[in-house]
Amino acid sequence: MIRSVGVPALAALSLLVAGCATPRVPADDVLSGRLSVRIDGQPDRAVNASFDLSGSAREGQLLLSGPLGTTAARARWSPGQAWLQVGDTETRHADLDALATAALGEPVPIAALFDWLRGRAWVGAPSAARGDGVPGFVQLGWQVDLARWADGWVEAVRSAPPVITVRARLEPAS
Repeated sequence: MIRSVGVPALAALSLLVAGCATPRVPADDVLSGRLSVRIDGQPDRAVNASFDLSGSAREGQLLLSGPLGTTAARARWSPGQAWLQVGDTETRHADLDALATAALGEPVPIAALFDWLRGRAWVGAPSAARGDGVPGFVQLGWQVDLARWADGWVEAVRSAPPVITVRARLEPAS
């Protein structure tokens, strides 16, 4: 289990969405910001970290950093394999889903993150509009909230037990 900033950090791999404009998505395919992952009833598995996400769902990297900028965890992936490095320890996994489950103890749709942070549903799975009038969509069992995307905020909630809430705030593109 990964701990960053005093808590599990790798949960950052799972994230969410957006909706109106394109205010915070940089042109160079590197997304940066703050990430929070909460698993209801399990505060020891919460994550709060800065993140840098680069590449694509096919091949990329996610860096999680603590408040002083030190790297807490690094995940890398390419077709058919994924690695997680925490400190001097690196573990290999079959794919992103296995990596996220090993790190967080729960499945989190990392491949969907790239699209969700850009305010759109992932092309790799069916999606539907939310039925509650909130801007966003439902995909892979997650409710993606894009109501504050113009301000850089994305939230995704999986309501199946245990409830998982992922929040990201993207930094403005420079």
